Amino acid sequence: MTAATDKVAEKIQDVVSPGNEIPGAPGPKPPSVAEPTRARGPLPPKPDQHGPDTFSPTGQATRVPQKAVAQGGGRLTTATGTRLHDTDHSLKAGPRGPVLLQDHHLREKITHFDHERIPERVVHARGAAAHGVFQGYGTAGEISKAAFLGKDVETPVFVRFSTVLGSRGSADTVRDTRGFATKFYTAEGVFDLVGNNIPVFFIQDAIKFPDVIHAAKPHPDREIPQAQSAHDTFWDFVTLHTEATHHTLWNMSDRGIPRSYRMMEGFGVHTFRLVNDEGHTTLVKFHWKPKLGVHSLVWEEAQITAGVDPDFHRRDLADAIEAGAFPQWELGVQTFPDTEDQTFEGIDLLDATKIVPEELAPVQPIGLMTLNANPSNYFAETEQVAFHVGHLVPGIDVTNDPLLQGRLFSYLDTQISRLGGPNFDQLPINRTHTPVNDMLRDGMHQTAVHSGVAPYHPNSLDGGCPFMAGTDTGAYIEVPVEVPAARKVREAPASFDDHFSQARLFWLSMTPTEHEHIVAAYTFELNKCYETAIKERALLVLANIDSELCAQVATGLGLPAPEAGVPLTDPQPSPALSQLGGTWPLDGRVVGIVTAGAKGLAQVRTARQAVLDAGMIPLVIAPAGGELDASRTPITVQRTFATARSTEFDAILLADAPTAAPDGYGARDAKVNDNVTAAVGIDPRVLLLLTEAYRHGKAIGAWAGGADVLGAAGIATNAPGIVTATTARTVLGEITTLLTGHRSWERFTPAL
Repeated sequence: MTAATDKVAEKIQDVVSPGNEIPGAPGPKPPSVAEPTRARGPLPPKPDQHGPDTFSPTGQATRVPQKAVAQGGGRLTTATGTRLHDTDHSLKAGPRGPVLLQDHHLREKITHFDHERIPERVVHARGAAAHGVFQGYGTAGEISKAAFLGKDVETPVFVRFSTVLGSRGSADTVRDTRGFATKFYTAEGVFDLVGNNIPVFFIQDAIKFPDVIHAAKPHPDREIPQAQSAHDTFWDFVTLHTEATHHTLWNMSDRGIPRSYRMMEGFGVHTFRLVNDEGHTTLVKFHWKPKLGVHSLVWEEAQITAGVDPDFHRRDLADAIEAGAFPQWELGVQTFPDTEDQTFEGIDLLDATKIVPEELAPVQPIGLMTLNANPSNYFAETEQVAFHVGHLVPGIDVTNDPLLQGRLFSYLDTQISRLGGPNFDQLPINRTHTPVNDMLRDGMHQTAVHSGVAPYHPNSLDGGCPFMAGTDTGAYIEVPVEVPAARKVREAPASFDDHFSQARLFWLSMTPTEHEHIVAAYTFELNKCYETAIKERALLVLANIDSELCAQVATGLGLPAPEAGVPLTDPQPSPALSQLGGTWPLDGRVVGIVTAGAKGLAQVRTARQAVLDAGMIPLVIAPAGGELDASRTPITVQRTFATARSTEFDAILLADAPTAAPDGYGARDAKVNDNVTAAVGIDPRVLLLLTEAYRHGKAIGAWAGGADVLGAAGIATNAPGIVTATTARTVLGEITTLLTGHRSWERFTPAL
């Protein structure tokens, strides 16, 4: 066991304590029913939380405990520490007013509230994040001198996942590209790897970025639709700007609706240049490979979840970390010779709309990232974290990818606007963990107190400080790449002109089930468009990918399928692009246990404990909240028939046959059909839970009277992914095996 895994194991023991197996408690201690009246200081964060490590604005380790930079004391004060005796009433001229201008507390409180919000990100506005540690394997030494990649070197990280299109208030499970941004606090400075869950992008040149985002955002006249691409302006753009075809196809696949951030691949998108101690360079593409595998929601599941739990992904991430099921990813690289033409197997490495199949260039693991703590304050950490592709360290350099080159300007420019000035790197979450002596001064929100009189170079008044560094003292030196003499032009190389062959490679690499999902996604999105011309143009694009794909979507649109406008290639499929067919760990999977709560609770206890022992999270679902069998060892109810929905669970277990709960009638809960209740005698919400889970390919198990409920729901006990037995332990044994495959895909019968 390595030092890093030792620390992870210790963290699990800290977080998963008796009585705290189920995550989601809002505070570190249960509250009292009555309002507390005895003064006390702030409660500590929950065991799964911590804030940014305590460094000064200039990167000096302060060794100040994190509680010293949080609020302190047990009495309410002003911003400058003056104690207050009342915060519920304005200072008035008599009880009925008017309010007096001299009320300094009112003005301070309202003024600060008025300015609490900062401009949200133009893209990637909705996000969730976590703290963690990266441990280098030492396998990258031949290609990069970056110190954090050294063997067993541990580097703190902060990772933010996000959706691209939606506002901060949008839903997590929309069909969209996801951001995967990692901040490494290395001993040589901050390195930001700012990528996505899709390895290609819509555009090849950053000058087109405003165009694609303007097209994909809500229509400017009505500000709808929110957080989705199913509208005319998006499809108008991507069908005219066909270099977007490859990325659009990935987005229409299951990659566009991940099951969880924990089960999402990450990519650096661009080709980077690494340099080793000898000055030798290698071109690479970065990959994050999740230990839990790459999994997705099915479309109906995503739509339901967006309504019943729009915070599904951020909750899943936080709950998993709180439960000790720490998400892990291996960082890997595909490596390519740094040749003059910067191509590999005929693929232009500077074209951000292209991948290199893993069968041609295997991904080589170079380190392991573990996320082991939740933020203690969303705004201070997740919202204020500032990533920048120009945050580089020795051993890592950029290439001439025109999309990457534009990002080097755009990210810095964006942070200055969004975070109120050039000192955003001094915010605690952004602070480097290595000393800073930058000669940058003043500006809004300057929190460092610089000494000296000569913030310029050269100088003698400050003794010549700061001095330049050399290669022997850790200086960052750009790789001295030859720049060929050329005309100034607004052009792209001819190799950028192929917009369809890799989209066809992706399509041919999918399984029949994944084909069906892609067809359904295109059909849904294009049917949301108003203009027939845009639908017809989209079919022309699809014909250049695959004739069957085009024909199936055309049928759904009620339009004729056109012929391809370019010759169709026949690339070798890449199995690595498919999400189906493997088996994966079960850490943090959620299992719902349905019980009427009247009998058979010993089996419920057995099932619940077995789920916990397997590293999963059991949620007991009963007619009403509270505790079951309170006279013995109580079983806490986490969900009721009214609050449970299938989309929250990876598997459902039926302990018995629950009849209608006291609130199980239509006037109280619209999910209840009174006629169904009368006909079958089982609470209709349980039947809905089962039929949805069955449609979505989830494993379902039953024992005792639970098997009868399957029949009432119209589910055959011999159907794929259905397990019945006489004991909970036997059922769960088979369910656990089924869950390693994510879903029972045999239930889906592809037509393609």
